[in-house]
Amino acid sequence: MLTRRHFTIGAATACAVGAPAWAQSYPTQDIRFVCGFAAGSGADVIVRFFAEKMKPLAKRNIIVENKVGAVGNIATEYTARSKPDGHTVYVTGGSSLAAAHNMMKQPSIDVGKALVPIGTINRQPVMIAVRTDAPWKTFPEFVEAMKGKGNKASYATANPAARVVGAMFTKLAGLQSVEVQYRTGADYLNDLAAGNVDFGIPDNVMAVAQEKAGRLRVLAVSTPDRLQAAPDYPTIRELGFDVSLSGWFAGFVPAATPQPIVSQLNGWLNDVVKSPEGKAFLNTFASDPWVSSPEDAQALFLREIKNWEDYVKLANIEKQG
Repeated sequence: MLTRRHFTIGAATACAVGAPAWAQSYPTQDIRFVCGFAAGSGADVIVRFFAEKMKPLAKRNIIVENKVGAVGNIATEYTARSKPDGHTVYVTGGSSLAAAHNMMKQPSIDVGKALVPIGTINRQPVMIAVRTDAPWKTFPEFVEAMKGKGNKASYATANPAARVVGAMFTKLAGLQSVEVQYRTGADYLNDLAAGNVDFGIPDNVMAVAQEKAGRLRVLAVSTPDRLQAAPDYPTIRELGFDVSLSGWFAGFVPAATPQPIVSQLNGWLNDVVKSPEGKAFLNTFASDPWVSSPEDAQALFLREIKNWEDYVKLANIEKQG
């Protein structure tokens, strides 16, 4: 009888023998970059930049596919069930994947087993922001105003990281503010501008763009330390509340993708991330470039899945589905 140990060794040997062939033939067709959010969203901006910059390296067209719905879970399942040949790459927040997995009662897939990262892209915050004409000029003024409104205060979220940061912040600050969930960040901009919600917790891409457009004002960021790309933004932690959470984007492929292909994708991705153009692009929306190996990215991903299990419990977020 073939034991599990013998099978594992045999499979590893077969992969090693076949590695040169995989490396030489890949890619054999156009590559699809999957985005879990709508065209024009913060995530979409990142996906399209990397698709464009990696295209000449791959010497193939890279087509962006927006698989919108279920807070990114449709795109996650689509990628996990795609052929593991390196022609479907999911560019998304690794922290968001870990969060979404832990916010579902019965996840349809185990993301830690179904997907593997090809490498990281950046470190980024979520932000606490208010409308531009809000009367609160400092973070302490804002907190006191929200305390004064009690359960009539409200805040907008549109992704798992925002939900956790919002819940943690309001809990630590002793606020009764009510969370209002939106499908995308763009969906709550009008409500924020009209004062229908008091503050939002946008991703960094949307926050920086809308602040430049004069539609909101960022008060604080969720990272443990100030970002090199945006040192003027104070952290929630330094303002007196022990909220510390960093988001990070990465590329992911189905778990059975051959290692030589993962390594090839990692090389292309890292070349773009560490290029002057890549750094400048990532810095424009308050994020710091982050280069890693597939192995380091995978270790980080598994840690994040465990961390987000604790975050969701700490924030007392009710699991969905």
